[in-house]
Amino acid sequence: MGGSPKGKTSPSPQMSIPVAEGEEPWTSGELADVRTQLLSDVTAFEQKYLSAQAGLSQLLAEGADVSGRDPADVGSSNFERDQEMSLAANAREMFEQSELALRLFDEGSYGICESCGKPIGKARLQAFPRATMCVSCKQRLERRS
Repeated sequence: MGGSPKGKTSPSPQMSIPVAEGEEPWTSGELADVRTQLLSDVTAFEQKYLSAQAGLSQLLAEGADVSGRDPADVGSSNFERDQEMSLAANAREMFEQSELALRLFDEGSYGICESCGKPIGKARLQAFPRATMCVSCKQRLERRS
């Protein structure tokens, strides 16, 4: 997958992430913790994605010839394949979210809602570092889906 911005080891001293109204500003330790979590997530989700892809490739290779096989076995193989496809898609999405959040962090635009442009909020980012939308915009998006 590669291409992830893993070069920097810590946030710059003058880096500032916006906070929601009533929240305390980010400390340098909190910024370092968030970046460390994002780096960890990028690595972990990349490995999960690669593993799921390998499992899917194996299932596809094994299940290519269905002639003469019991229909129940074919159905079971199809179910496993669909499950592996779902796991791979989920892992890829989490990897991409983590990579995007890390890139935004390193570019200095982390913590700003991609929808409304307001601060996402410190509490939300500490709980879900991959967030790119504030709670209100994310809820609005999910209601439309």
